[in-house]
Amino acid sequence: MATAKTQVRFISRVLERRTSQSQDAMAHFQSKLANETDPSDVYFDLQNGETDFLILDARSPEAFAKEHIPGAISMPHRKINEAATATWPKDKLIVIYCYSPACNAAAKAAVKLISLGFTVKEMIGGIEYWNEEGYPLQKAGEPKVSLNVPVLG
Repeated sequence: MATAKTQVRFISRVLERRTSQSQDAMAHFQSKLANETDPSDVYFDLQNGETDFLILDARSPEAFAKEHIPGAISMPHRKINEAATATWPKDKLIVIYCYSPACNAAAKAAVKLISLGFTVKEMIGGIEYWNEEGYPLQKAGEPKVSLNVPVLG
């Protein structure tokens, strides 16, 4: 006597929650673009001489000294306060990064800076994604890296 096989139907992890309505999805993705940037866009702007934003490295001073994005300033998120940022221009966007997507130092820095009246964007992927793209890093003891070669497109 043959036994019938019972087929077990799994629940799709992708489809178990339906996508949001188009209006909700649009708001979500517009918010991401308003609050995030990526290494490609930052590099493009730096190479083309854009000066209306600052780059802030929210990692430790030791990590910054080892390597950082050319032109970045070091300000670990724990040191951000009104006194430390008193001379920073509030009319410029601050692009913040940390180590990687697994690091939340940039988000912590963003919260503090926004509370002090600054406008910020987080560079997604941090220095890890910058490095993966092959963009130059300023390293301790090496000549200053210049990013002034225009890139179009």
